[in-house]
Amino acid sequence: MKKVLIANRGEIAVRIARACADYGVGSVAVHSDPDADALHVRVADEAWGLGGASPAETYLDAGKLLAAARASGADAVHPGYGFLSESAEFARRVEEAGLFWIGPSPESIEALGDKTTARRIATSVGAPLVAGTPGPVAGVEEVLAFADEHGLPIAIKAAFGGGGRGLRVVHRREDVRDAFDAAVREAVTAFGRGECFVEQYLERPRHVEAQVLGDGRGGVVVVGTRDCSLQRRHQKLVEEAPAPFLTAEQHHLVVTAARDVCAAVSYRGAGTVEFLVGTAGTVSFLEVNTRLQVEHPVTEETTGVDLVRQQLLVADGLPLEVTGTPEPRGHAFEFRLNAEDPGRGFLPTPGTVTRFDVPGGRGVRVDSGVVAGSVVPGRYDSLLAKLVVTGRDRPEALRRARRALAELAVEGVSTVLPFHRRVVEDPAFTAEGSFGVHTRWIETECAWLDELAAPRPPEGEAEEEVVRTWVELDGRRVRLGLPAALLRAGSPGTPPAGAAPASGPGSDPAVLTAPVAGTLLHWTAQDGAEVRAGDPVAVVEAMKMETVVSAHADGVLRVSVAAGEACAAGAELARITAAG
Repeated sequence: MKKVLIANRGEIAVRIARACADYGVGSVAVHSDPDADALHVRVADEAWGLGGASPAETYLDAGKLLAAARASGADAVHPGYGFLSESAEFARRVEEAGLFWIGPSPESIEALGDKTTARRIATSVGAPLVAGTPGPVAGVEEVLAFADEHGLPIAIKAAFGGGGRGLRVVHRREDVRDAFDAAVREAVTAFGRGECFVEQYLERPRHVEAQVLGDGRGGVVVVGTRDCSLQRRHQKLVEEAPAPFLTAEQHHLVVTAARDVCAAVSYRGAGTVEFLVGTAGTVSFLEVNTRLQVEHPVTEETTGVDLVRQQLLVADGLPLEVTGTPEPRGHAFEFRLNAEDPGRGFLPTPGTVTRFDVPGGRGVRVDSGVVAGSVVPGRYDSLLAKLVVTGRDRPEALRRARRALAELAVEGVSTVLPFHRRVVEDPAFTAEGSFGVHTRWIETECAWLDELAAPRPPEGEAEEEVVRTWVELDGRRVRLGLPAALLRAGSPGTPPAGAAPASGPGSDPAVLTAPVAGTLLHWTAQDGAEVRAGDPVAVVEAMKMETVVSAHADGVLRVSVAAGEACAAGAELARITAAG
């Protein structure tokens, strides 16, 4: 390999660009229009614009990515995580174009990326499993039949993809239809495919995973374990390595099953095998992520293994530098810094980062995709950066985490930083020798979330709008910006496009406003329908998350925004007027 095109964005693209420099190969960033001045564009050796704003027309467009590889002279592609990282079709197209694919073979991705096929492979090697459908279900009736046979709760899961998207847990039979529709819709949005399967759901489980490296010839090394139980919306917030609270038998079961599942497909490169551990000690295979994980740094910090370097070595036809499971050297935590308001249900908060001060000192690592001045678009994932803290043992790592989190400062967008500062003081998370938190702890047992709500700006106050465009200079797009007011000469008083109007529940009790900036996916209540306060009436998508909008009053719904239209936070979506 001589030059690697990084088919991704954000902090992982920055991480890969730096690893390429360490390895001695060039790096090529790609970017959407909103990402033209993003950190990953600045860090890479060169950058190529994909043209467009949405994921579908940029980072999910295989044709544009391959065209950028050809134009830049790249001879390899690293997909990072998310987007097309688990697309066997994209991997195959990369290899057919004569490029190195830095990931598992297309055949391995097909076998393990399809969660139903992965379950069959896991069964064949004796991995532990809960009951599930043998393949994707044809419709909601099959979901209901499974629930009637095996009981509730059940998990409806996207067959292709991961990261908690396209996943719905159902506890009541009457909720199955809405949950199935939402899972399919979210899977299509995130992965381009809507097939879903169903399996039994373990209540209050811990989420444990094994990091693997394969040489592509049947040799597989389990580098270490991680615990990723602290989640919201089935998406991880805090991870740690090695996984605590496992018995020797559970640890052996996880490591053996992970190795055997991946060896069965001659796995190549980095991957993760995930499990759930129930309160009674039951271990159940969950899925295989055929890519680098967001939380890979905690394994790197506790084993000394550079996982991205190993990916590059294997793709380059060279042997792995790891021949056996390293003995863990200490304990590490990763805190995901998402642009979300934890006090308001982790609502996404896109905007401009005006301050970003990172901590330092022993045992502290920050993998970031932003700097002060970075714009956080509402179209992509909410992850800004990752704080990784390592100590000699779990208690020391927690002490360092408290110090590092206190030093970290972010302004301009709301983040989950206040949550992290509180959780490292909570006995449920910090206790030694106990089962600790589980995957539903935030939703069911965290009593202090409401206290963390970020202050809102005065009603009607909006930042000055800037109209942006780009020019191409020496293989890089450079963003230009002009105050919109200058472009509206002769039209004084015109409100900024997309800004939240001054009207809202405080000034007009009939107005139903958007809780977050994003896209109105669809209305769950029809225009003209009578609704009651608390009824779900619409779904807004932002930063790859769906937010349900509920009626704020009783009355008749009068829709103001059509499905598919963009909306600003606080903007009018509809009016609810008194019936009759």
